[in-house]
Amino acid sequence: MKVCIAEKPSVARDIAEILGARQRKDGYYEGNDYQVTWTFGHFCTLKEPHDYYDQWKYWRLEDLPMIPSGFGIKLIENAGVKKQFNIIQTLLNQCEEVINCGDAGQEGELIQRWVLLKAQCKAPVKRLWISSLTEEAIKEGFKKLKPAADYDNLYAAGSARAIGDWLLGMNATRLFTKKFAKEKTVLSIGRVQTPTLAMIVQRQKEINAFVMEEYWELKTIYRETEFTATIDRLTNEEKAVKGVDYLKQHLFEITSFEKKEGKEGNPRLFDLTGLQVEANKKFGYSAEDTLKYVQNLYEKKLVTYPRVDTTYLSEDLHSRIEGIMRSMVHYTTLTAPVLSKPIPKLKAVFDDKKITDHHAIIPTEIPPNGLSVPEEKRVYDLIARRFIAVFYPECKVSNTTVLGIVGQIGFKATGKQILELGWKEIYQHDQQKDENEEAEKVMPVFEVGEKGPHEPRVHKGKTSPPKPYTEATLLRAMETAGKQVEDESVRELLKDNGIGRPSTRANIIETLFKRKYIEKKKKNLFATQTGMDLIDTIPNELLKSAELTGVWESKLRQIEKGAYDAALFKQELIQMVIDLTQEIKYSHNKIISIAENKPATKKPFVEKQEEKTFKPKLSLDTMNCPKCNNFALKKGNMAYGCADFGNCGFKIPFELFGKKLTEKQLIDLISKKKTGKIKGLKMDAEAAEQEARITMNNNFQFEITQ
Repeated sequence: MKVCIAEKPSVARDIAEILGARQRKDGYYEGNDYQVTWTFGHFCTLKEPHDYYDQWKYWRLEDLPMIPSGFGIKLIENAGVKKQFNIIQTLLNQCEEVINCGDAGQEGELIQRWVLLKAQCKAPVKRLWISSLTEEAIKEGFKKLKPAADYDNLYAAGSARAIGDWLLGMNATRLFTKKFAKEKTVLSIGRVQTPTLAMIVQRQKEINAFVMEEYWELKTIYRETEFTATIDRLTNEEKAVKGVDYLKQHLFEITSFEKKEGKEGNPRLFDLTGLQVEANKKFGYSAEDTLKYVQNLYEKKLVTYPRVDTTYLSEDLHSRIEGIMRSMVHYTTLTAPVLSKPIPKLKAVFDDKKITDHHAIIPTEIPPNGLSVPEEKRVYDLIARRFIAVFYPECKVSNTTVLGIVGQIGFKATGKQILELGWKEIYQHDQQKDENEEAEKVMPVFEVGEKGPHEPRVHKGKTSPPKPYTEATLLRAMETAGKQVEDESVRELLKDNGIGRPSTRANIIETLFKRKYIEKKKKNLFATQTGMDLIDTIPNELLKSAELTGVWESKLRQIEKGAYDAALFKQELIQMVIDLTQEIKYSHNKIISIAENKPATKKPFVEKQEEKTFKPKLSLDTMNCPKCNNFALKKGNMAYGCADFGNCGFKIPFELFGKKLTEKQLIDLISKKKTGKIKGLKMDAEAAEQEARITMNNNFQFEITQ
């Protein structure tokens, strides 16, 4: 019997139907030598601090940092989860093969692997990897099942991400809460959450510090075209009035007339972030809601896998585009021009080098008949129109620049005229216009040297503060690690260093709302006083820097590709947590008490209930080499040594000067460069025993000292 494990009951039902496992049992389907069961999202989670040590249930500075010698997982405390897990475990213990049918992404891989690990699965495992849930895609996927080992790096990256978030989140949250918080306020710190909040706080500070200034500009109308003076803005009205008086004394003269034809490139296909940005701009949908709507469309087989970060399609999909277009019966007017000739294999659309496990979000061959949820209809329409638009011709425009002069003062006017709509025809009747779309401005033809009367005037304006983030602009900032990038091709290059993943960014933003660190006014996001105080309290730039967090994210992506060691990433984070803890615990920085706007928490931390202190031992497995400080220590047969021993050369034997050292003595020797006094030490076999300390000198050699 083969056991298939899907991530949701609805997906399991579809798979069971296709496989012929149509007999419904308690918690699974059976038939045709298959049993198809399911999880419903995360069944397992990393163990909590108190699962390692009872004393870690209390929030105390003296217990930090909390670094388990090894990380374990446990079932989520939920009766339904426990019941379904027991069913899965029973099926796994009796089967000959397992087929992992979880969502084809890092989170889906982690969910299923943890279930298999918790169930102590011994059967061989294969992986179903598909980009849509259509019958054709599922059948094709089962013909091409992959060995589970092909996705070991994906699992390693997901595991490293979870452990990294645990290490920083658990330790930093307790550290800052106990050091800086007032009363029972919890200061939540996260690897992605905190730099995201820091970006919003920084923008808030820029807005708060902004001082509005008035300015005056000279403008004039010549041949029904408005020109603006090219001189610097004037800082007082008196100068502006004098300027107008001067302009009235001279005719307007054209000095340059330039008209250039250009093109506006087609938009790219949607990745998840792009879709969330567009839905927020056009409909005001939150990132979390957009993810929910597109996930529902995916499960209804109407669109391909949504949790993606690429805007390209694989080259082998080119042959399927015509079929998808022909199935889009609700868009026949728009698809007709594309289908009237062979569909081009555009490099901006099809590129195997720009995709990994999935391609951009596109419609499937199944039309959205009977789609009743208005929000899902709108999101589907965004995806469908974008899919059609990429295959339309480019939009051709004419850009006009006119320069003139009045006396000694230069003037300029610009205009843009659309010559051929091209892909913009797809959006001609779109009721929701892009807020950045410029109005078409047709200008008359001017001749260089022509002169004539004009109508000068003064325009009074005010400087504007920086714009607050919206969810759309915040998602883009997260994608590019805080860099302001408009060019889509440049943005594509920065994705590897973005903070968070497309599938988790929405949850990060929602967490900031739940913690009451940010709030929304209309579409705009603002930091609350609590959020600003929290960021001001954090002295360590690592926790706040979007760019540095982007570097960690890049390493996680490299782990996924097999180009970086997950154990090394974990060790780097452990060292960062150790350093951060020492810095904050013993700092003399001014304490900022944060009590207002108390964040809502489901489980407030447990206050200290007993006086006795407990500090778990440091583990040699979590310590860095004291010589190079770059690599962890590894246990050998006779000694602990640097993981990079070939280059570094450091080792510390289990036995020194005739005595086998305890773990505490070894740790003291590495961390303090000396042990406590030890009886029975001998310089050599013939020497007398003595009571002394073992020390490590500056050359990392070991000596006996008093």
